[in-house]
Amino acid sequence: MKSPLKIVLVGLPGSGKSTFGRQVAKELNFIFIDLDHLIERETGKKIKDIFGSEGEGKFRELETFYLEKTLDGHDGFVLSTGGGTPCFNNNMDTINKKGVSVYLDVSLEEINKRLLKDQTGKRPMFAGLEAGEITLKLKNLLLQREYFYLQSKIKLSGEDISTEHLMSALMGFFRN
Repeated sequence: MKSPLKIVLVGLPGSGKSTFGRQVAKELNFIFIDLDHLIERETGKKIKDIFGSEGEGKFRELETFYLEKTLDGHDGFVLSTGGGTPCFNNNMDTINKKGVSVYLDVSLEEINKRLLKDQTGKRPMFAGLEAGEITLKLKNLLLQREYFYLQSKIKLSGEDISTEHLMSALMGFFRN
């Protein structure tokens, strides 16, 4: 028996993982799960508070725990990960073993526009930063994380990533 389709979206903050994930889940009639929101709901703490009081190490531990629990415990879904999720605790290997990873490769310029429009205050990592500072931070994050993102089974590029593009890529992936 084939295992249920588990689509896992990875990419930089602002690449559209949550927005696109909701659209794809609706189109496929799957549940949508945002890993950061799941962690906040399960722990009763905001991500920024976990980082602040318990440190990044504890957050990454929780992130890995809930990632594995989600990948093991649900039938067909679309999961939006945090931008750093694939980069710690062999999470990218786990994602690729248990799901179909999709890297949303959006230009830094487009992400910068989205973050500025989206009020960076909603994203503590970018709070109070000017456009140039956001671009520099994004470049540094991409340098650190792209190695992991590029291990994804499917890569979608550009600002016009759509449900149709993903469906087509999934069909091609399963044909091979």
